[in-house]
Amino acid sequence: MQLDVESLRTFLAVLDHGGMTAAARELHTSQSAVSWKIKRLEERVGRQLLLRDGRTISPSFDGRNLIDDARSIVSTHDRAVDRLQCSELSGTVRLGADEEVATSHMADVLGQFKRLHPNTAVEFVIDASQRLPGKLDRGEIDVAVFQTGIEDVLPTDEVLWTEELFWMTSPDSPHRTGAVPLITFGDDCFYGRIAEPALDRAGLDHQIVFSGQSSAAVKAAVEAGLGVAVLSTRYLDCAMVKWQPDVDVESLPNVAQIARSSSGQREPVVDALFKAIVSTTGEIAEEAAPI
Repeated sequence: MQLDVESLRTFLAVLDHGGMTAAARELHTSQSAVSWKIKRLEERVGRQLLLRDGRTISPSFDGRNLIDDARSIVSTHDRAVDRLQCSELSGTVRLGADEEVATSHMADVLGQFKRLHPNTAVEFVIDASQRLPGKLDRGEIDVAVFQTGIEDVLPTDEVLWTEELFWMTSPDSPHRTGAVPLITFGDDCFYGRIAEPALDRAGLDHQIVFSGQSSAAVKAAVEAGLGVAVLSTRYLDCAMVKWQPDVDVESLPNVAQIARSSSGQREPVVDALFKAIVSTTGEIAEEAAPI
């Protein structure tokens, strides 16, 4: 019997994250791939490892006995791979990213980059999409990951994914008539330059009633019924619906999440980080759809 490391990794992800769908998101793969790896693992050991009761998944007796060994095998494998892949690359690279990728995923990317290139240093800042291009132009950062309009993508940019934007509101507060209570991301809101002109062209008065510096804050304000916001489709759920005013308001354009580096030839450490971001961040494109 030979245990497959990736199947063990998938087995642990299903248990750690509470199901096949969540494990697929964590592993940046499809749910069918997760199911197939679990099936293959159970066939190899000749025993059922996971018990399924509706949407609930729990380890069987044999599954519980496997958990500690599986963690040890996966951890030892990953540590060995990191050591073998370590490079002699050195230097400092300055990275700026907006909130859309600056949470746990970007931390994972930077952690992996640091393990592969232990002699490098990464200076990482989170900032608004509107400010990051200026930081690049002034030489304050070397690489930026941010949102921009499709028409503003440069030939040298790498598009990580695209998203469709919608007007969104709470189902309990439709805000169909009267002045539009607008929720924004603050003075440097990237969506502001899209939303306010569109409302003006529709002849709708509007007033900014809430400004948040994060998607979580804006989402909470919308769900509380404070007003209308521009957000991507990933935020549509039962607590947030598409805004449907009594007058026609033009559809919003698609936006692109891109990686951009400073002009000129990239230093080796900058080039390595840029390529790492493109190759790994692109894996969450399916999660951020529509693409």
